[in-house]
Amino acid sequence: MSIKLETRSQHTCFDGVQGFYQHHSEIIGLPMRFAVYEPPLARQQRVPVLFFLAGLTCTEETFMIKAGAQRYAAELGLMLVSLDTSPRDTGIAGEADDWEIGAGAGFYLDATEPPWSKHFHMESYVTQELCHIILSKFPADPERMGIFGHSMGGHGALTLALRHPGLYQSVSAFAPIAAPINCLWGQKAFSHYLGESTDSWQKHDATALIESGHRLPPSLIDQGLNDPFLAEQLHPEYFETACQKAGQSLLLRRHAGYDHSYFFISTFIQDHLQHHLAHLTSSTRQ
Repeated sequence: MSIKLETRSQHTCFDGVQGFYQHHSEIIGLPMRFAVYEPPLARQQRVPVLFFLAGLTCTEETFMIKAGAQRYAAELGLMLVSLDTSPRDTGIAGEADDWEIGAGAGFYLDATEPPWSKHFHMESYVTQELCHIILSKFPADPERMGIFGHSMGGHGALTLALRHPGLYQSVSAFAPIAAPINCLWGQKAFSHYLGESTDSWQKHDATALIESGHRLPPSLIDQGLNDPFLAEQLHPEYFETACQKAGQSLLLRRHAGYDHSYFFISTFIQDHLQHHLAHLTSSTRQ
């Protein structure tokens, strides 16, 4: 795979490098943007890498600017990768008219329904093309990869880890859409991207995947109890129940007073990076 990266900008950050990049994606068929934070340790050796999937309306910049993760990543020796949440400027009529579908709302799946099926291949992009770019162009350790995300990206982190066993050795999420077939966000996105068959929907629903026998590394989820989307859109209790019945290791922490914002994420980001490092260190092959 021939890869030509355009460096949009680079910034020294906690003695590491925060970079923003663009390339032509063969899988998407359009330009895609992503961001990488390389900790100081990456100048000496390959380091564990965490892929962060952002939520609805976000871009590759959101997490890197708002989460405050670089300070801890520098200390722990972790590489961070974030990416745009969908293809952009696809030519699809009305692609940016509705924040819940289309631009900024790729849901980390491969669309099968036109017009979305031409470019909306986010699952393959994340698990194949972007993964290859990071491992070939940056000093990331292929044996120590983790994935996490927020909201729609929390859904993506859980489902991609469930659907691609062995690819990621650590998983966590902030306020994930944990049972999308049971909420309006998920039903709307799935009907547009995957059609009306709920059988295909279940293959991209974290709760349904656990119920059908898929498994994760021991996982961490943080959820704010002041989250305005908790009751109608997120349903972490469905995922928690499925994990309990299946014997899936899950730590679901509920936090009074916290909402759905990056103020919430930045409060607990250190815990998530430490969670990943612990599992990525233990998973290192001898």
